[in-house]
Amino acid sequence: MQHTRLRGIGYMLVAVACFAGMDAVLKVLAGSYPPLQVGALRGTASLPFVLASVAATGRWRELKVVRWELHLVRGVLALIMLWGFVAAVSVLSLADAYAIFFIAPLIVTAVAVPLLKEHVDWRRWVAIGVGLSGVLWMLQPGGSALNLYGAIGALASAVAYAFASVSVRVMTKTESTVSLVFWFLVLLTLFAGLLALPGWVPIRSGHWPWLALLGVFGALGQQFITEAFRNAPASVIAPFEYTAMLWAVAIDWVFWSAWPASRIWVGAGLVIACGLYLIWRERQLHREVAAAGVADTPVP
Repeated sequence: MQHTRLRGIGYMLVAVACFAGMDAVLKVLAGSYPPLQVGALRGTASLPFVLASVAATGRWRELKVVRWELHLVRGVLALIMLWGFVAAVSVLSLADAYAIFFIAPLIVTAVAVPLLKEHVDWRRWVAIGVGLSGVLWMLQPGGSALNLYGAIGALASAVAYAFASVSVRVMTKTESTVSLVFWFLVLLTLFAGLLALPGWVPIRSGHWPWLALLGVFGALGQQFITEAFRNAPASVIAPFEYTAMLWAVAIDWVFWSAWPASRIWVGAGLVIACGLYLIWRERQLHREVAAAGVADTPVP
């Protein structure tokens, strides 16, 4: 059991590294193409790898859609999420964009109350409030703040990601994992491509290797994160998603000679600490519920 969990943690660490590499490629492309076009290219680059996986395993039937309306909503959220993130990294460092985006798990907890009728105790509401204060500290309204365009993009991306995550909780009851991944990419490519078409910028010949790398990173990240959740509980591996910040700082420093300002370290620290607390609290509540269930079981 312990060995399986360690393997799950290892898979998560590799997945996070792959996604950080993918985001670095998005930042490179964001310097030459509009955000919506980059979003369309991200979906297009990943689709061949997903289709190859489906073909190799013969899982064509799992592409079937049960609830189209939810897929369409998730497609719109994917559009906002990718537009916001690409817009953010076009003017911010990866670390700055990640620091703001890390508010997403806190938003997931907050919106699960009205949308999924979940109960959130006062301790978690306090953690959400502290996390939001961390974002405000990074933005420093009225002071030497981050680029407003980039900050709004990162926040919009985090909010869209949070709502998309909640939608996935509902969709997993009727849709397969293959269906969720495939139609996410198809609708992202379609929506972003149509909106980007009027201002489409021809792809430079030197950028085709970057597009291939984008697809490889996305496909590997998706594969490893799936294996991570298959080998270990979410409460065990979720905290390791925050190692993305270490990759972001390293990539910024090596490729763009950028280093986060002190307010980013403080704000990101608050947001990450609150996110880790929410994960820990959720784990504790599950244990309490499980213990209560065992205690209520009649003895034969």
